This record gives sequence, C-alpha cells and structure tokens, in this order.
Amino acid sequence: MSETSLPPSPTSRSRLTHNDGTDDDDTGPDLSFDGAEDMLRAWSRGIRPDPDLTVSEWADKHRWLSSRAAAEPGRYRTARTPYLREIMDALSPGHPAQRISFMKAAQVGATEAGNNWIGFVIHHAPGPMLAVLPTVEMAKRASRGRLDPLIADSPALRERISPARSRDAGNSMLSKEFPGGILVLTGANSATGLRSMPARYLFLDEIDAYPPSADEEGDPVTLAEARSTTFAHRRKVFLVSTPTIRGLSRIEQEFEASDQRRFFVPCPHCGVMQWLEFERLRWEKGRPETAAYACNACDTLIAEHHKTAMLEAGEWRATASAADPHHVGYHLSALYSPIGWKSWEQIAREWLAAQGNDEMLRAARNTLLGETWVERGEAPEWQRLADRREVFGAQIPEGGLFLTAGADIQKDRIEVDTWAWGRGLQSWLIDHIVIPGGPDSPAAWAELTKLLGRTWQHAHGAVMPIAKLAIDTGYEAAAVYAWARAQGFDQVAPVKGLEGFNRATPVSGPTFVDATVGGKRLRRGARLWSVATATFKIETYRLLRLERPEEDQPDPPGMIHLPDWADSEWLKQLVAEQLVTVRNKRGYGRQEWQKLRERNEALDTRVYARAAAWIMGADRWDERMWRQLEDQAGVAAPETAISDTAEPAIDPPVRQAGAPPTMPRRKRQTYTPRFMR
Repeated sequence: MSETSLPPSPTSRSRLTHNDGTDDDDTGPDLSFDGAEDMLRAWSRGIRPDPDLTVSEWADKHRWLSSRAAAEPGRYRTARTPYLREIMDALSPGHPAQRISFMKAAQVGATEAGNNWIGFVIHHAPGPMLAVLPTVEMAKRASRGRLDPLIADSPALRERISPARSRDAGNSMLSKEFPGGILVLTGANSATGLRSMPARYLFLDEIDAYPPSADEEGDPVTLAEARSTTFAHRRKVFLVSTPTIRGLSRIEQEFEASDQRRFFVPCPHCGVMQWLEFERLRWEKGRPETAAYACNACDTLIAEHHKTAMLEAGEWRATASAADPHHVGYHLSALYSPIGWKSWEQIAREWLAAQGNDEMLRAARNTLLGETWVERGEAPEWQRLADRREVFGAQIPEGGLFLTAGADIQKDRIEVDTWAWGRGLQSWLIDHIVIPGGPDSPAAWAELTKLLGRTWQHAHGAVMPIAKLAIDTGYEAAAVYAWARAQGFDQVAPVKGLEGFNRATPVSGPTFVDATVGGKRLRRGARLWSVATATFKIETYRLLRLERPEEDQPDPPGMIHLPDWADSEWLKQLVAEQLVTVRNKRGYGRQEWQKLRERNEALDTRVYARAAAWIMGADRWDERMWRQLEDQAGVAAPETAISDTAEPAIDPPVRQAGAPPTMPRRKRQTYTPRFMR
C-alpha cells in the first residue's frame, strides 16, 4: 500500500493538502478512497482496551446455551445460579486467588462455570489452558457435547476459533487454537497428555474420579499442576468434583486445605444468615412432599418458594483459615439448587429410597449433600457386644434356616465357627470349635471330616448339617486342597482372601487350580473361590452396630446374634481389625484393614462363613426358596386338625432341614441350590 493511501492518525499534527493546492490544518483525514472508513474503524477498535470484565460478567454478556448441552437453552444468566458468581469471578485475572477448589453436589452448574471460564480465556485473557477429565474418552465426549456447542453458539468465540470442519489443524477434538493461546483437553489416565505442554490455566474436572496414577507415573493432579509452575503468580487452577470416600477423596482434601467457604442465605422470617444443612430439612413421616427447611435461629419452617430470594441475597463466607492465602475453597449441596432443578421434595424422596442400602446411601451423600461417605468399618467395642449377648432357646434359634461354617487353618490348630442364617441374612453363632493339630496332623483332618456329618437341632425339632464349609487356603494350601477333594466340593469350598474391595462381586469363581497329592501334581485338581475379605469385614462391622429393636418389633435385616457362651477372647477377636487410610510415597491413599491385636480368628471365620452363604446363592434367593427352607425346618408348618377319635400318633422321624430332601428331585424352572436338592 502506498504511503498516501494510509489514513493519518487522529493525534497526528501533519498537514493535509486540498485538491486546490491549499493547506488547512483543521481538516480531518482524507476518507475519499474506497475502504478508508473501514480501515479507520478497524484501527480504532484495535487500540481500544478490552472491557474490564469478570468471568461472570463475560458469561452474562457473551454466553449462549445450546439446546444440545443445556436443559434451559438461551442466554446464560448468572442470576439463575447466584452462588456461582463469586466462584467464577475468583477465576478472573484480577482476583488474587490462584487455586480454587469446589466440592459440590451433582448438577449445580459447576461444569458450566468452568466452561464460562474457558470462553473468557479464549476471548479476553488468552494463554495456554489445559482441561483434564477422568479419562481421554470423557474428554472427547466433553469436547463434542459441551465445548463445540459453547463455541458454535457464542459469536465472540466463533470468530476466534476456526470451524472444526475446516482444514485448519488448530481445531481438533482435543485441541482448540485461538489468537494468543491454545486449549488442550486430555484424560487423567494419560501421562502423555498431562505433560504435553506448559499451562497457565488448569481446569481439573471431577478429580475424585481420576485414577490413583496416570500410566504408573504418579498422581494425575500433581502431574497436571507441574505444567503451571513456570507461570508463578499468574496461574489459575480450578479443581471441581463431587466427593467420594472420606480419606480417599481428593476434593475433600483440597477443600479442607482451603478457607472452606459456605454460602450463607437469610431466613425469610427472621433474617438470620445461615448455610443450609441437610439435618434441618424436615418432612412429615412418609410424606416427602411436605419437605421444608427449619431455620437454625427461629426454627420456623421455610417453604421452598422462598429459595429464589434467599439465593439472590446470599453470600459466601469463609469458615476456616487457609495455610495458603491464595487458596479459596467452596462447598455446595443440592439444597441450593434453583427452583426447577432439584427440589427439596426430590431430595427427601431420594434420601428415603436409599435407606437400608449402603451403596444408595453413599450415592445420596455424595451427589445430594456433596459430602464424603464414611465407610462404617471401624470395629465396635467388644464390651458393647458382650452386653448384647443372647440366650438361645435351642442350638438353632427359630429364625435360623441353614448353616454355613468358616474354617481357619493355623500352625497348631483348626478353628471353626458355625453360623445359622435366616431371612434378610440375619445370623446366629451356634458353635465354636477348636481342633488341636495343624495341617500336618491326620487326626485334625479326621475331626474336621466328622464335623461335616454332624447336625444341630432347630428350635422346631428339625436337625441341620453344615450346608457349606468355606476353608482358608492361605496356609498349607496343598493339604487343604487334598482334604477338600476327598470330601467333595459340594459341601466344601476352598477360599482365598484378596485385598481390596469388590462390592459388586465379593466372591468370584470358582477357578480350577493344580493340586499336589502325595507328591503328584493334579491339573485342575481343586476348585478355588476368591473372596474380597475387606468387603465382608465392612458389612460385618456395620451389622454389629445395628441396635436391637424394642420388644414386639422385628429384628432389622442382617442382625447378628451372639450367644451368651461367647467369651471375651472370642469377642475381641471378632473386632480385632480397623479400617484405615494409608498413603504411599506418591501421596495418594488407599484403604486397608489393619490388626488391633494379634489374634483375629473369629473375624476370619465369620468372613469365610459369610462367603459360603454367598457361594450358595443366599444373597439372590427368591421368596420360594426361603419358603421351602422354612417348610423344611417346620417354622411355618400348616396347622392340621386332629380328630377326637384319632388313634395316638406315632412319633414321626426327625426332619432334617437345610439338607438334601429324601424325595426325588423334580425339574423346576427356578434354580434350587445343590444343598437343598
């Protein structure tokens, strides 16, 4: 372009020449050529400073929600979720916070707040940004389902990022280039993605779902944060997640290290500011539709229609002091969800539906309350168990319908506990036997064999053998396999304890293992069951904490009944372990069981007996199966009329319950356990 075609600067004092050759200092720029006004307009826009917006102000001005990614499409309004305003503004460059953690319930708008931050960075504060989701696949899904609509429906972003269909390689599924910066998406399971580039901005979403280690190279959060160290005080790290298990939850650790801010709202009746706690949500028994919040100052019930005004007048207040002054943390439950999202009635219904099921309770606590789940694995005091011992009227109380046993092999003895099981998997300890001699003693194995043929008498007169005995293979496995093969695997189940938790399938198998008998190796000589002992220990300790109901009230499902003859040593063995969280040198933790005392045979045999009940299928039996067991035991035998002229009845033979019936087995459509055939 020639020099004469450039429009002069408005601040320049250069002279302009008219067509008639005269000079005039007061004339404006020569705009007579085509495109001059457009050039001047572009030049003026270029030197104009960007408006000083916060992230929330940017979202209200530029963000549009797509019908593909939002339940309420249209212009984004921070006023819909006022509690997100301060969180988003803390992500603005002018805010001193460098680390922002958000522990929250599900579906309160946290991810959209993060997306607003992404849009703000692209538009007003460009720089390298890294967004991390739990897996690479989730990152791809987020790119398609959230990020692409964010760009396509916001004109301010659409003009800065090339269309995905163009040949411009700067816009791919996991990478978005824009003037002055780049956004990279990756998964926490990819160490390569976490160390791909330096990043001024880090958006770490759902960090509690991250794996403990990224490709065995270390904690994903630590690896990601290492990307931002060169930006010093200019960096921003946003950590978001719904919490999981206490002691293992990353977001809980972040929140506890922060200033722990909570959203205080005013009571519409007395005006006292307070943060909403689930314990103060009240409803009439069996009527969750009456749910209302009780003010912690005046105790007046607050109807949910007041929530909109309460949220508008709310404010975040720090409840702790952070070691790092640049670290702010926020906690929010579903009680704050705006009208039209999660209502107090829905929260009450979901909480009631979760009662009696630990997995549902855990999900409710995580997703509704935004709080960690405390594994109820701590051992109850043995003295309390001693106080609740019972006197059984018979060897097997009325509720017991079948027997299992757990055998623990020690160097100099074999310890066996026999348990009776009933509906709801209530259980009664009916016998504790110590057989002298270890696995190298033929006499000890002979005594254990006799135990398989022994019977115990039910309160209704029937007798029961052990339906299934689970025996530990952790010590002298070859001897255990040889004995189990000799007895047959219908009544005996060799088991092997595994570390870790598996709530979906705490017992897996059987798998065929080689056995050695008399120095000869037998391929597929034994059938071995694998038991996640940690899962059954948590269940046992939870059930031991159940309180006995008042008189005339049925016992709760799973109730554990202990006999009066159980001595203090046995009770101490039953509660000999505790669940603790241990951390390795990389900083991430795992839960494991640790002994409080040396001897814990009672707990081990209980776990094996419980595993035997699982192997038999007791956790999956239907009403017909329990009805058949009750009929065998005579628990609910139909009453028969006796004629006055009837001859004296001959004593019937003793019924054997929980054992194969004497009648030929008939084909049934539903499954019948082998021990009942």
